[in-house]
Amino acid sequence: MANIKEIKERINSISDTKKITNAMYLISSTKLRKARKLLGDTEPFFYATKDMIERLVTNLPEGVKNVFLESKEEIPEEKKRRGYIVFTDDKGLAGSYNHNVIRAVEERLLEDKGNYKLYVIGEVGRYHFISRNMPVDQFFMFTSANPTLHRARKISAEIVNDYQERTIDEFYICYTAMKGGTCETRFEKLLPLDFITQLHKETMEDQSFYRDEFLMEPSPSAILDNIVPNYITGFIYGALVEAFCSVQHSRMQAMDSANKNAEMMMESLKRSYNRQRQAMITQEITEVVSGAKALKRSKEAKMKAMKK
Repeated sequence: MANIKEIKERINSISDTKKITNAMYLISSTKLRKARKLLGDTEPFFYATKDMIERLVTNLPEGVKNVFLESKEEIPEEKKRRGYIVFTDDKGLAGSYNHNVIRAVEERLLEDKGNYKLYVIGEVGRYHFISRNMPVDQFFMFTSANPTLHRARKISAEIVNDYQERTIDEFYICYTAMKGGTCETRFEKLLPLDFITQLHKETMEDQSFYRDEFLMEPSPSAILDNIVPNYITGFIYGALVEAFCSVQHSRMQAMDSANKNAEMMMESLKRSYNRQRQAMITQEITEVVSGAKALKRSKEAKMKAMKK
């Protein structure tokens, strides 16, 4: 059993650690409020852009050819080249946040047999894939802790460029989103846009479909080339903000759990400390009483010897 000095040192150490975890909890709480505001500001733009694309696609004239209208259904599944955009954090201490994203991506990569490209945001994901000899084709050298529209544009520019050059047939995005009071790992198809290809197919097949009078300058294809990348940028920006919200929420929960565990450990150590201290005091009292009794007996023995 540890002595009283060791127990006291451990209590002080846990107390210092608890101060750090409590500070991290408060910081994450502040960042989460900021991230939720960003998310609320982002959603109107994202949905307005989606509605605009749907309206444009339903009114496209016949014979329009564009890379964003291609469904890629003619390519066999085993020959499709896929790109995976992975959102992780730059550090740990966030519970299972990073682990859930990485596991979801790894399960999907097993099915592709090497016919894929990785686009990674966040140091944790980069280090994980490199450590397992899984090549990271594109790593964006900025922190995931500060989502901005400029960064979303840089990511979407790389993705859209690879898609337009047909080096990648499909893009998938893996990130964590807030759902109620919990975090949910999402694995979604980003390109081709299924709602565009399906809508375009339906309107082309339905000869009775009424189309509005639209003047598309300089051309319908050029408009698609401009508006779809804006939609992709909005989607990625939303994913950046969602991931930022989720990591702060996960870190808050992890730090709250750490604070509760620290309190439980301190209570247990304080009980051990008090028991050790009581035992030490009892032992000292016993030694004093025993010494007093021995002194008394010695004095009585001397008195008896003097009387003789």
